[in-house]
Amino acid sequence: MARRGKKKGRPVSGWVILDKPVGMGSTEAVSKVKWLFQAEKAGHAGTLDPLASGMLPIALGEATKTVPYVQDGAKVYRFAVAWGEERSTDDLEGPVTKSSEKRPAEEEIRALLPKYTGVIMQAPPQFSAIKIAGERAYDMARSGEVVEIPEREVEIGRFDLLEMRPDGSTVFEIECGKGTYVRSLARDMGRDLGCFGHIAELRRTEVDPFTPEDFVTVAELEAARFGEAGQAAWEEAGKPLPDFGAIDDLLIDTGAALECLPQVALSDEAAQKIRLGNPVIIRGRDAPVEAEEACATARGRLVAIGAIEAGMFKPKRVFVG
Repeated sequence: MARRGKKKGRPVSGWVILDKPVGMGSTEAVSKVKWLFQAEKAGHAGTLDPLASGMLPIALGEATKTVPYVQDGAKVYRFAVAWGEERSTDDLEGPVTKSSEKRPAEEEIRALLPKYTGVIMQAPPQFSAIKIAGERAYDMARSGEVVEIPEREVEIGRFDLLEMRPDGSTVFEIECGKGTYVRSLARDMGRDLGCFGHIAELRRTEVDPFTPEDFVTVAELEAARFGEAGQAAWEEAGKPLPDFGAIDDLLIDTGAALECLPQVALSDEAAQKIRLGNPVIIRGRDAPVEAEEACATARGRLVAIGAIEAGMFKPKRVFVG
């Protein structure tokens, strides 16, 4: 008896800029979105902890090829640090490991911010996805090991103190580069201030090139797929589900992730050659002559990522559709 092939899903492509709720893991969020779109393939650009909320860019189909460009983009976080306790996970999830009665004054905190602005060295949290000798740091930490994670260089372009709350916590907003751990900031600032600290709230509001205007919630995706009555009403009525038109309208074009690259507009003929893996001569007065990476489009649709050498576009990664 022949084995039934695994259902592949739809060849749908684009970005979903999910406003991830607190309590949902990044992998769970990707699975949910992939299921709602019945997509063949899905991935995300930058993990968010379950206790964090906010922007989780999820790539479907061909957009998964552009994930590295979004991962490298600047990010904006808004977070609250609770002073007086250091925790094993550097957030609310872990038990208290150190405590202090001291609480920092606003002036002390503001005086410390320049130390954490610009290019700095930072040690990731013990409970992180960093691999040490092939093992995830969080797996080692959960088994009771003390994990030695080397410091790494990260960049924080902006570090603002927004609010001193009545409960004693402090609200900040930062703009930072790839690899920055906000939990490490809370831990290190608490130690510098002599009072300890951990993350009490964390929300990611931007991942370049996406902005809060691009946000969509799980509830909005479900409503677009099943209508306001929800999936149960369709199943109870025994009717076929509506088509994917409404939910597909919530997708952001795959090429939006590549706004950081030089853009080259191609004719239909040149685009066909590129899709076959062949280089083409770039025409036009404003066309770049040299570029290590560039984005080629035809009729506003993404065709390929490639290099421009001596006025010729050479494809490296071609996109379908």
